[in-house]
Amino acid sequence: MFDLTLIGIGTGNPDHVTFQGAQAIRDADLILIPRKGENKADLAGLREEIIATVTDTPPQIAYFDIPKRRADDGYLRGVDEWHDAIALRWHEAISDHPEARHVALLIWGDPSLYDSSLRIASRLNPQPKTQVIPGITALQALTAAHAIPINDLGAPYVVTTGRRIRDEGWPVNASKVAVMLDGECSFQSLEMDQYDIWWGAYVGMKQQLLIHGPLNEVAEEILANRARCRAAHGWIMDIYLLKKRRV
Repeated sequence: MFDLTLIGIGTGNPDHVTFQGAQAIRDADLILIPRKGENKADLAGLREEIIATVTDTPPQIAYFDIPKRRADDGYLRGVDEWHDAIALRWHEAISDHPEARHVALLIWGDPSLYDSSLRIASRLNPQPKTQVIPGITALQALTAAHAIPINDLGAPYVVTTGRRIRDEGWPVNASKVAVMLDGECSFQSLEMDQYDIWWGAYVGMKQQLLIHGPLNEVAEEILANRARCRAAHGWIMDIYLLKKRRV
């Protein structure tokens, strides 16, 4: 039987890995690394770079392919089935290394914020003892890069997804909204002249790109740069913070 450690590694910058995370990487017998196709090979490469940075003798690595997610039977059901399929890939990769007792995965950002690794781990049978090493989130990296606080004084903020912005609009009683997992640039569905935006792509990495301003004035710049970066790198990770202007 093995134990499982989910290690938050920040946004891909090796400097984001905590001392605790680095020690957990060194303690692992086996690290699982996902592959998402040739156009996203950089994502596996960044994990390999982090492992090499914090260890003199890297642990054994097992690669597994991420299955495609179905989108034809409803979002929640599609994600649920997708998580089952990923858990099976984890199980198969670990089963190929029966000697491994300490298995780890390197998780972008933090395993507890808009990441499904804990839900996937709960599907493993038998259930391993699971430890979580917290990491720097993209939200922290974004606000640090722009040198801003996430909240207004005494005011609430909301962390949500692009899908919910498109489907439900601006969350009630929120002065600021952080939007994650948005491949559709869902800010376009809002009345853009009512908001300011702080946007970032590859935050914390050497490719970091930041744009800030009135949403109606910088939206086209964000769309153009997002498309350019995705074409250049084959992938993009971005996040943004919106603030509704006072009337």
